[in-house]
Amino acid sequence: MQLEEILYKHFGHRSFRPGQKEVIERLVDGKDVIALLPTGMGKSLCYQLPGYLFNAPVLIVSPLLSLMQDQVTQMKLLGEKRVIALNSFLNQQQKQYALNYLHQYRFIFISPEMLLQQQVKERLKQLKLSLIVVDEAHCISQWGFDFRPDYLRIGELFDYENRSPILALSATATNKVLGDIKSYLKMNNPFQYIHSVDRPNLHLSKRLFQHHEDKVEWIINHVLETEGPGIIYTQSRTKAESISNLLLNVGISVASYHAGKETLDRQFIQQQFLEGTIKWIVATNAFGMGVHKDNVRQIIHHTIPSNIANYMQEIGRAGRDGNDALAILLYAEGDEHFAKMLATDDLPSEHHVHLYENYRLRNENPHNMFQNEEISETAFRVLDYWMNQETSAFVLQRLNKMRIDKMQDVNEMMKFVQTEDCMRKVLVQYFGQPLESRPNNCCEVCGIQYDQIINQRQIEEIPIENNSWKKRIESILIGN
Repeated sequence: MQLEEILYKHFGHRSFRPGQKEVIERLVDGKDVIALLPTGMGKSLCYQLPGYLFNAPVLIVSPLLSLMQDQVTQMKLLGEKRVIALNSFLNQQQKQYALNYLHQYRFIFISPEMLLQQQVKERLKQLKLSLIVVDEAHCISQWGFDFRPDYLRIGELFDYENRSPILALSATATNKVLGDIKSYLKMNNPFQYIHSVDRPNLHLSKRLFQHHEDKVEWIINHVLETEGPGIIYTQSRTKAESISNLLLNVGISVASYHAGKETLDRQFIQQQFLEGTIKWIVATNAFGMGVHKDNVRQIIHHTIPSNIANYMQEIGRAGRDGNDALAILLYAEGDEHFAKMLATDDLPSEHHVHLYENYRLRNENPHNMFQNEEISETAFRVLDYWMNQETSAFVLQRLNKMRIDKMQDVNEMMKFVQTEDCMRKVLVQYFGQPLESRPNNCCEVCGIQYDQIINQRQIEEIPIENNSWKKRIESILIGN
C-alpha cells in the first residue's frame, strides 16, 4: 500500500505537508531521523503513520504530562484505541496492568523519568519496538544538562545493535542543540530534515519602557483594545497572579497558570482556554508545550525570556492556523538582571559539590542533602547526575561553564531586544538559517501596524459599571 493511501485511510488527508513524506520514507528504510518542523506542520503524523505500517509498538518519549495526555486523547478521539500514556497519573495497579499488556499497544507515550525506572526498562527490553520517538527533542539540550538530567540517559537505554530507528522531533534547534541530540541519543548518521524556522504569519513587535510598572499598564490597555485569544508570559508566579487579577478587574476573561497551582486546576484552566471559555492566559513558561490551540492570535512577553530558543518556542504557539498573529516583547531597564538570576537560580553551587563529597566520605547517601533541605530538588538531580559521571573537579568546571553559558544566553536575548536590524532576520539567523523573504508588517524595525494584524475590540462591550475603562485602570494601578 502506498504512503498516500495509508495517509488517506487513517488520517483523511490526500497529500503530505512539507517534510512529512521525506521523514517517513527514511524511517521505513530503517534510518535514524532528526526532523525540525515548525509548530502546526504535523510533526506527530511522522510517527503516527509508521505506527500503522509496522506490526510492533511505537515508543514516544514526551516531556510533559499535559502533552502526552493531550496526544493520547486526540488519538482516541480519532478512533485509535491501542494507545497509552505511562505516567504518574496511573496508580500502581493500572501501571502493572499496562506493563503486562504493553506489547498489545500500538503507541506508548512515556516520560524520560518513567522510561528509566527499572521495572519499565526490563519490560521494554522484552519488546520489539518498531520506532523510538523523542518528541520535543530540543529538551535534551535545553533541559538535560541543568534541569532534567534523565534526558541525557535516554540514548543509553537504546544503545545496542539492531535497535529500531530513532526519530527526534522538534520545532527549533541550533547547530549546538542538533549536536547534543545526535550525541546523547547515540544516533547513527541520522537523516536531517530542517524546515525554516521562519513563520511569515507571525509578526514581531517590541516595546521599550523606562519603568517596570508601565509595562503592566500597557498590557491592560492593549488587551482591552485588541482581540485574543492570547498568552501573556511572565517569569514569576506572583506576577502571573497579579496581572491576571488586574485583567479580571477590568472585565477580561483570563486565568493565571503556573507550577504552583494544583494539577487538576491547571488541567481545568487549559481545557477552558482550548474551548474558548477563557480568552487570555497569564503564565510562566510552565504553560504552552502540548497546548494545541490553533487560533492563538497574540503572545505577549511581560519579561524577556532567558534565551532565544525559549522565546522562539513560546511565540510559536500563536498562529498555528496559518492566519496572522502578533508577538510582542516588552522590556524595561534591568530586566536582563532578573532573567540571569532566574536562569542560574537552580544550578548547584561549589558548596553543594563539596557537601556531596562529604556525604560520600561519611558513607552516607548524598540524597540526604535533599531530605535535609540543604539543596533544592532540581539542583540535587543535576548534581547527582554529574557527580556520578565525572570527578568533582570536572563537575565544578562544568557547573561554572553552565553558569557562564546561561549568562551569555541572556546577553544574546538582549541583542535581539536592542537590535536595529530586522527582528525576523536576527531570529532566523540565530538558528543558522537565512531569511528568504519578509512579509508585510514584518516586525517593529521594518514597520508594523497592529490593526492590520489583530482585530480591535469594542470597549463598550466590557461589563464595567459606573466607570469608564480608563479610569478603572488608573484606580486599580494606584490601589484605590
